[in-house]
Amino acid sequence: MRCCLVMDMSGTWLGGQDLYALMTTSAWFGKCLLLRGLISRALRVENLILASDPDREGEAIAWHIIEMLQQQDALNEDITVSRVVFHEITESSIKSALQAPRELDSNLVNAYLARRALDYLIGFSISPLLWRKLPGCQSAGRVQSAALGLICDREMEVEQFEPKEYWTVGVDFHVSQSHPLKNKTSIFSLLSHLDSRKLNQLSISSIIEAEAIKERISSSQFKVLAVKMGKVTKNPPMPYITSTLQQDSASKLNFSTTYTMKLAQKLYEGIKLSDKEATGLITYMRTDGLNISNEAANDIHSFVKERYGNKFASKNLRKYFKKVKNAQEAHEAIRPTNIRRLPSSLNGILDDDALKLYTLIWARTMACQMESLLIDTVQVDIGSMGGDLVLRSTGSKVGFPGYQAVYKDKEAGVNGNDDKVEDVTQACFDVLRKLKVEDQLSSGEVELRQHHTRPPPRYSEGSLVKKLEELGIGRPSTYASIMKVLQIVGLTGT
Repeated sequence: MRCCLVMDMSGTWLGGQDLYALMTTSAWFGKCLLLRGLISRALRVENLILASDPDREGEAIAWHIIEMLQQQDALNEDITVSRVVFHEITESSIKSALQAPRELDSNLVNAYLARRALDYLIGFSISPLLWRKLPGCQSAGRVQSAALGLICDREMEVEQFEPKEYWTVGVDFHVSQSHPLKNKTSIFSLLSHLDSRKLNQLSISSIIEAEAIKERISSSQFKVLAVKMGKVTKNPPMPYITSTLQQDSASKLNFSTTYTMKLAQKLYEGIKLSDKEATGLITYMRTDGLNISNEAANDIHSFVKERYGNKFASKNLRKYFKKVKNAQEAHEAIRPTNIRRLPSSLNGILDDDALKLYTLIWARTMACQMESLLIDTVQVDIGSMGGDLVLRSTGSKVGFPGYQAVYKDKEAGVNGNDDKVEDVTQACFDVLRKLKVEDQLSSGEVELRQHHTRPPPRYSEGSLVKKLEELGIGRPSTYASIMKVLQIVGLTGT
């Protein structure tokens, strides 16, 4: 059968004499040349398949196309109109979508119309006022204004902040000469209780108080009061959505949000691998959905077993759900279209920055279907014989690496640690673990450190995106443009 496919997931023409694809955006409707081309093709086909984005705006685009074609008498009774959705530009995904067509979702269309009505009633009324009061202001900028408000509020907090002085007291302890662990290593402890009172951050506020405590420590004898062993479980990170990808890219790769989305767009649109056609490397990158298709999740889970062993794969498939306000979750989470395409296999094919971003996405996707990281911990309380001074030492070591295995997979092209696990040497951990209650300890050097409280940090691009997401402000597609507008405002003052 002859058919015409209208989509906005890709800007390229699909092959085949009777299969067409063209880019549709909110500005597309004003382009008469494209409209005439679509009408001419619609008149010659039996099936019209609409494959715009699987979210509210995408549904509205499909609805608009039908409305326009009906107005132009380009849809006759013999034409079958259907709607398909897919989350990645791969042959298998598109074929699967074409095998499961559906009708337009009226709820999504009505949601779009309601949003448009609010713009008409509120935004279109406020904008003319701003044009009169603020020449050069193009719109109310409901999202940018909220973001700018957050930045201004934080700046006021920074300006009004008054630093406070405080001190910490640390001691290097040594076991007695008769102890089996003698001469192994020193044990560093921080003062936690003074005169049966637990200390908080500002408890020691001056050098005079700190020096007085130092004298008491130097003249006291100490013993081990308690040894507590424990385990900490760290679950794997959730797969990337737009906001978390931008945050991680900023903190780990030092990429701006705009540059991150530019690279992600490149990975999404695809590249040519050997003699094959262009292949999309990641799924759609403007998303607030954490879900991963069952087919993809099963493939990831299987690949984890193949590469790292059964014990590293989660016992069951992990499912993730969004907790942020107003999440549409129309798209999948950001993941590689083929998890078996290792970052190392793309060396020399992708440029350095694009490869770094792909590696970040690949490792995170693998990690989300792996077992948790297990950390063994030890906590030792050391007290004076009189019980008036108590100091605490802590240590940890990795008991089972779990999902951390993927971040140490140099063969796959990953060289980094996603979690900041406390760096304690094996020797120090073993010393703490082997101490027993009532063991005698002698105090060595007493270290007094001066500190000052700090104001809340100014927003970085990554932290601002995180705050906007927490407050339900903006959409995945708007974060990069918000940052760009705010930077322009900062440079020009308008």
